[in-house]
Amino acid sequence: MKRFDIIAIGGGSGGIATMNRAAEHGAKAAVIEGNLLGGTCVNIGCVPKKIMWYGAQVSEALHHYGPEYGFTADSVSFDFATLKKNRDAYIERSRNSYKGTFERNGVEVIHGYARFVDEHTVAVNGELIYADKIVIATGAKPVQANIPGGEYASVSDDVFAWETLPASVAVIGAGYIAVEMAGVLHSLGVKTDLFVRRDRPLRRFDSYITDALVAEMERTGLTLHTHKIPQAIEKNADGSLTISFEDGSQHTADKILWAVGRKANIENLNLEAVGITTTASGHIAVNEFQETSVPHIYALGDVTGEKELTPVAIKAGRTLSERLFNGKTGAKMDYRFIPTVVFSHPAIGTIGYTQEEAEAAFGVEKVKVYTSGFTSMYTALGSHRQAAKFKLVTTGPEETIIGLHGIGYGVDEMIQGFAVAIKMGATKADFDATVAIHPTGAEEFVTMR
Repeated sequence: MKRFDIIAIGGGSGGIATMNRAAEHGAKAAVIEGNLLGGTCVNIGCVPKKIMWYGAQVSEALHHYGPEYGFTADSVSFDFATLKKNRDAYIERSRNSYKGTFERNGVEVIHGYARFVDEHTVAVNGELIYADKIVIATGAKPVQANIPGGEYASVSDDVFAWETLPASVAVIGAGYIAVEMAGVLHSLGVKTDLFVRRDRPLRRFDSYITDALVAEMERTGLTLHTHKIPQAIEKNADGSLTISFEDGSQHTADKILWAVGRKANIENLNLEAVGITTTASGHIAVNEFQETSVPHIYALGDVTGEKELTPVAIKAGRTLSERLFNGKTGAKMDYRFIPTVVFSHPAIGTIGYTQEEAEAAFGVEKVKVYTSGFTSMYTALGSHRQAAKFKLVTTGPEETIIGLHGIGYGVDEMIQGFAVAIKMGATKADFDATVAIHPTGAEEFVTMR
C-alpha cells in the first residue's frame, strides 16, 4: 500500500495547487486524476474559452473597428479549424507544464479514479492508497437538459470538441457561461439566440451593468429572448433541432447549447463509506477551514459550491496547505471581495456588493453610489460604438468602497488592482486622491463625482 501525508482526489487547478504547496513544505503528496490534468479550467473551461474570446475580439477588430482606423478587411476569411488546432496545441503545452513542477516538488501523479474505502484509504485501479489527509477537489460538470429530447442538446464541454462551427445556435441559460458562449459564437459569425428564464441574463450582477450588457446585445444583433422556459427538444429530418417553450413558442437551430448550471462531481467517490455530509444542492459541505464532516478529509473548489472560480480553488488549496504544513494554524480562505470577470462582449468586471445587495445589507440610507458612462475610446471613431459603464458602491460616513463594477473594453485587465485596494479597505476619498491615467477607461473609477 502506498502511503502519503496528503493526497488530492482530482487533478484540476485546486488539487494541483494544494499538493504542490504541501510538497514545497515537505509533505509527501500525490494527485489522483483519471482524466486530463488541469481539470475543467485548462482543458474545457476558462483557458480554451479565453482563447476563443480573443479570437472573437480579432474578428470584431477586423470587421468593425479596423476599417475605422483605415485598415481594409474585405478579403479576410476565417478558418475555425486553424483556431481549434492552435487552441488545442496551447492547451496541451499548458497541461504538459505540470510535469516539471511535480518533478521539482516531488508530487506523485496517480492516473485513475479514486473511491473511498475508509477515512484514510482510497482505492485506485484496484490498488489501496493511504493518506493522513485527503483533499477532495473533483470539481463540477454541466447539468444536462432534463426535458424530453434533452439528449440532443450540447453542453459547454462539447463546444471545445466541435470540429466546425454551426450556422446557428440557441444558447439556453442566464449565467456567465451562457453569456460568454453566446458572445463568442455570435462574434465568430454564428447566428446566435440567447434564451433566459426571467427578464435578463446575469441577474445577480448589478443591474446598472446588466442593463448595459442587454443594450450591447441588441446593438450587435445577438438576439435575447426573455421569460423562456424550455419544455422539449425535437430533432428534425435535416439534423436541426427545435426547442419548445412553455409559452407555446418554438425556435429552430443547428445546435442547442444547454448552460443552466453545474453539479458537483461526487457520484463515484463512495462518500457514504466515510459519512461525508453533503448539502441540499449536492455539494460537499465544508466549514471555513475547508474541513468536511470527517476529520482529516477536506474539500475545496467547485465540488463545495463556494465561489466556483478557478483562482478561488487555487487560493483555498494553497491556504489549506499553509495551515496544515507550514504552521499557519489560523489560515483560512477569505471569500470576501473576490474579483471576477465575465468574458462577455464587452467584458464585465465586478468586485464585492452590487447596489441591490448593499442596500439590503446596510440600508438604503447608508449606501451611496457613483456612476460613469461613456463610449469606449477604442470604438469611438465610427458607427460601431461600444458603451462603457462604471459604478462604485460605498457605505458609511467614510464612504468605504464595498462594490466596484464595470463593463467595457479592457475592463477584464483593469480591475485586479482595484481588488487589492478594496480588500485593504479603500474609501472614496482614497480613490479621489489617486492621479488618473488618461485617456483610459480605468480613470473613471478615480474621477467619479
